[in-house]
Amino acid sequence: MEANALTALAASLDGAFTRALDTLGGIAGRVVVTGMGKSGHVARKIAATLASTGTPAFFVHPGEASHGDLGMIAREDAVIALSNSGETHELSDVIAYTRRFAIPLIGVTRRAGSSLAEQSDVALVLPSAPEACPLGLAPTTSTTMMLALGDALAVALLERRGFTASDFKELHPGGQLGRALLKVTDVMHKGDDMPLCRLHTPLSDVILEMTAKRLGCVGVLDDEGVLVGVITDGDLRRHLKPELLAERADSILSPRPKTIRPKALVVEALREMNEKQITSLFVIEADRPLGVVHIHDCLRAGAA
Repeated sequence: MEANALTALAASLDGAFTRALDTLGGIAGRVVVTGMGKSGHVARKIAATLASTGTPAFFVHPGEASHGDLGMIAREDAVIALSNSGETHELSDVIAYTRRFAIPLIGVTRRAGSSLAEQSDVALVLPSAPEACPLGLAPTTSTTMMLALGDALAVALLERRGFTASDFKELHPGGQLGRALLKVTDVMHKGDDMPLCRLHTPLSDVILEMTAKRLGCVGVLDDEGVLVGVITDGDLRRHLKPELLAERADSILSPRPKTIRPKALVVEALREMNEKQITSLFVIEADRPLGVVHIHDCLRAGAA
């Protein structure tokens, strides 16, 4: 029954949905979402989804609004009010407040002739569909449609704003989502922490640099600062001989080192290192090193 209602909801979307997007996308303030009972729980979720996808939003309880929380609603804001019947008594003060101060009001209801629909600047009317409850009373189908409509508004606004994965990461720094969107520049070693040397650097100094930076490699630069090679601890072992310390970096370096671009995700760097069976990648821009990322950095960031 709920699935059928969602299909009907999708088919019913019309110019009102576009007007709602224009309203929400045109305000200078935030989106305030409100509702009572089960509609209130859905309103909280819609507010959270809007906020996490680039549209500043928060929930206001209509009962608390009548006792001072109306002050949380500014004149630059817009209000989305959810009520299946459109006659929820607790919403009356919020509706009156928006009318008094010309705050845009978007009503979501199943009754086109209800007080909420008539007072709203934009009324999003849900199609008539029975509740999935055997008694036909408990909010089930109606709240599912409200939730889907809220998601549709949030995603459409996300697309309008050009909200990117990078923006998403800024709002989701914690949890698996945040870790999955980390860039190599977020975890790389840079500046004085980068193990670097020149082509003519004695290998005795290269070993000291590798030991001090503890990444198992040293990037080799030419006179222009371009990364031309890399020396790993494996290279040192393979070339081990009594006179090794007297030689220079260019005598044992591995040319064309594996590198990665600054905007690459940590998960991409980890995959590259696993495929190439290496433990470090230099992050470069215009052939010059910005940093170096080690496989342990990726694992600590939770990219695995």
